[in-house]
Formats: sequence, C-alpha cells, structure tokens
Amino acid sequence: MPQIHVTFDAASDYERVMGQWSRLIGERFLDWLAPPPGLRWLDIGCGTGAFSAIILKRCAPKAVAGIDPAPAQIEHARKETPQAEFRVADATALPFGDGDFDAVTSALVVNFIPDRPTAFREMHRVVRAGGVVSAYQWDRREDENHSPFAPIENGLRAIGAEVLQPPIVPEATPDGARAALERAGFADIDIATIEARRSFRDFDDYWDTQTLPISPAGKSIAALSDSKRAELRDVMRRMLPAETDGSVSYASRALAFKARKAV
Repeated sequence: MPQIHVTFDAASDYERVMGQWSRLIGERFLDWLAPPPGLRWLDIGCGTGAFSAIILKRCAPKAVAGIDPAPAQIEHARKETPQAEFRVADATALPFGDGDFDAVTSALVVNFIPDRPTAFREMHRVVRAGGVVSAYQWDRREDENHSPFAPIENGLRAIGAEVLQPPIVPEATPDGARAALERAGFADIDIATIEARRSFRDFDDYWDTQTLPISPAGKSIAALSDSKRAELRDVMRRMLPAETDGSVSYASRALAFKARKAV
C-alpha cells in the first residue's frame, strides 16, 4: 500500500478536513492528560493552531507557543489565535532554550516527522526537569486503522483503487512509543487510547470534505476516473448510512502518551 509524504500548506482546506477532528480529539486528550493551570506550553506541529487554542481555552496556561514548518499554517494560526506565539520551525531544531517549557505536546503530528529520534531529544531538551511531554496521533497500524480516513480508505479498496496513506511509524504502537520515550530519557510513561466522534451535516458534507486533495485519501480520489468516483460515492453511501436527521457520523481513535523528564 503506497505511503505518501504529506505536507499541509493549504490552511483553509486543512481546517475543513482535519480541524474539527483535531478539536474533538484534542478535548478528549486534555481530559485524559488533566494538566494543572499556569504552565508554559509548547505545541509542536501546531498547524492552524487548533490545539493551541484548546490549551488556551481549557488549561489557564501561563504562556503558549507553537511551531510548524508550513508558513501558511503559521500565518493562519497567528490570525486565529493571537494570544499564542507561533513560529515557523522544525521539530528537530526547536528555536528555544533548554528547559523553557513545563509542558511540551504534539497533536496528530509525530508520524509525519521524518527524524523522530531527534525530535524526541529536542522535546526532552526544551522541557524543564519534572516537566511533561505528551502527544497523540491517530491509531493507525499495519493491521488496524482507526483514523478519520479509515472509512474512505476502505471504500477505495472496495472499488480496487490505489490507496495512498500517511506514513505508519513504530511510534504509532504502544511498544514503539514507549521505546522511543525511554531512548530519549523520559520516565513515568503512560499510554492510552482516546476516541472522538464527528458528525457531518449530511452525506454531501462528508463527501465534499473527503474529496479535498489535501489528504492522501483526497489525492487518491482525485486520481480516479469519473465512473470510479461515482462508484466510490455509492459505496460510501452504503458504508456510512445517514441518521434519521440526514447526518453522517462515525468515531475515530487515537493513541496518546505522556511522560516526565527526570528531576
């Protein structure tokens, strides 16, 4: 199954495809994380700033900073969430000093970082002694897929189409995440799964969102002939039947971890 290098440069399209999922699962993640108020936060791979905004709303932080390698995403984040500080930067070379943060987090990003060992070491460097690093990513493995794109990927397979997908990395499993955190020097590791459900106004709302070519699934759909797209649409209508009010909804699951830097 082909994997694709994913870049998120179109902020408005990303917001439509993943923004609501990000907020829904982000809320569940903070329920699980239960951080105290007054922390200095760093959001790695902040994208449009969706999770940074949730931190500001729910966690009474002392300060929030976010980094992302995509300038368009950072521009969007700065406009939408001016209370936080956003910078264009890479997870493997964080532009901050040692121990600058109490809490370092990453929302739906770890599997997109090519050099994850370096990124984990950078997280360890910029969090203070006793501080917490945390992250969550969609629960997608070689033999399981609980991500928001699982239904449309299953539909693509059902019509015999090529399925492009984001990279699957060892850190997407509980054992892989634990091993990576231990290698980076973290302790008190806790790993869990969290779930969120998203509703679309109707099937057309779902379909229009899936066909935006920003995601791997959207790129797969864009490559289809008109007849194959029509076939896929019919398959998805059967796979995701509408509720009595016409809405379409389904649940997705993420793998979450948290760990502490030793004092």
